[in-house]
Parts: sequence; C-alpha cells; structure tokens
Amino acid sequence: MSRIEFMGSPMDNLSMQESVNIIETNVANGAFLQHVVVNVAKLVHMQDDSELAESVKACDMINIDGMGVVLGARFCGHNVPERVAGVDLFHQLLAMSARREFPVFLLGASQEVVTKTAETVKRLYPELCLAGFHHGYFFDEKGDNEQAVVEQIKTSGAKLLFVAITSPRKENFINRWQDQLGVNFVMGVGGTFDVVAGKVKRAPKWMQQYGLEWFYRIVQEPRRMWKRYLITNSQFLFLLLKEKFKR
Repeated sequence: MSRIEFMGSPMDNLSMQESVNIIETNVANGAFLQHVVVNVAKLVHMQDDSELAESVKACDMINIDGMGVVLGARFCGHNVPERVAGVDLFHQLLAMSARREFPVFLLGASQEVVTKTAETVKRLYPELCLAGFHHGYFFDEKGDNEQAVVEQIKTSGAKLLFVAITSPRKENFINRWQDQLGVNFVMGVGGTFDVVAGKVKRAPKWMQQYGLEWFYRIVQEPRRMWKRYLITNSQFLFLLLKEKFKR
C-alpha cells in the first residue's frame, strides 16, 4: 500500500477496488486488518484528541473519506486517486462477503436501526451470511457490557465486523478490543446504518462528487448541524493553509 501523511495523520493512497482487493485477500488468508476512514471532522478532532489520534494511527488501512480531505491533500501535492466513502466501501464488502461466504457482524446504532439494517442487507445480498447484530448502546463505566458484547462477536464466527458508533468512541473501542474480537477485519462505519435503514437520506451523487454532503446534512438538520460544520470546516481550512505553507 502507498501511504502518505497529511495533517499529521497517515493515509493510504488507495482506490475503492484496491481497498476491497486487499481486504478480501487478508480475510481469505486469515490475517487481521483494522480499518478506519478519515474525514474533515476526524482530522480536526485528532489535533486535540490524542487517544483518537493513536487509535487511527494504529490501523492497518486508513482510507480517505470525504471530498474535503481528497481535495485538500491534492492541494498540498498528494496524488490521491479518489474518495473511498465508508458507506460505499461497506456495500462493496458486503457484496464480496456474500460471494466469498464470509460471515459478517453488525454492531452499533439503536436496536431499531440495526435490526432494520440487518433486514435490508439480507434483502440486498441474499447469499450473505449474517453472523449476528447488536445495538451500540452498551457502554458502561466498568466495561462489563463491552466484554459481553465482545464475547458475543467472538463466538458468532464472524470474519468481518462493522461498527456503527460515533467517533471517537468506535475507534477507541476497536483499538481496545481488537485482539479479543476473533474477526479478521473490523471497520468503523459511523452513521452508515442510519443510511442503510432509511433513517437518514444520503446527498445526491453530484453533491457527493463536489464535496457538498456537509451542506446537505445542514439542510436536513439545520439546528443540530450548522454550528458543528461551521466550526469544523473553519478549523480544517486553517489547518489546510498551515499544511500547505509548511511544505
């Protein structure tokens, strides 16, 4: 894999198909691969959250999700082939898993959403072996509930695990328990289950291509999203200019 460093974070300069091929080979060979995507918000948060930064840097594959990061990296001289969106990679890997008969486990979101997601992926990929699913509201101070969920995943026989929990909790959970999950591949997928279950609509293709998904989210949820994106995008722009002129 061709790895670059941008804004203090390592990233793998891979296309969608290259990413799928590497993951398929690793799972088939019984090797473990920890995956993460980086986007504008995650890069910004990594500047001040050392635990999140370490969790991301510990991953074996770091895909670039978000056109803001793709365009920013290109602006700084990196030859990034394309965006590898987490939700698109999720579907590509489900199709591959159905074809290769790799069992998968879905973890995260509410019970209603993860149940609907499980039903939807079984309809979309009839040959898929769904080893199990569990909601994402199991965290406690002592970690006892985490241990029980990890044991459920381990005994399910799953080879691929998809974790739809908010950042940075999902990255830190994966990094903390990776050796005990019993899977060959684990990927944090953020709000993907909400999209698959139909709870949240994804931006039109043309908006995705021009990096305007953040604007679409603001239109959908203006009260909750406008301040978050205004602050995060402003911080990213400052970091981008800093990165450009330090080179």
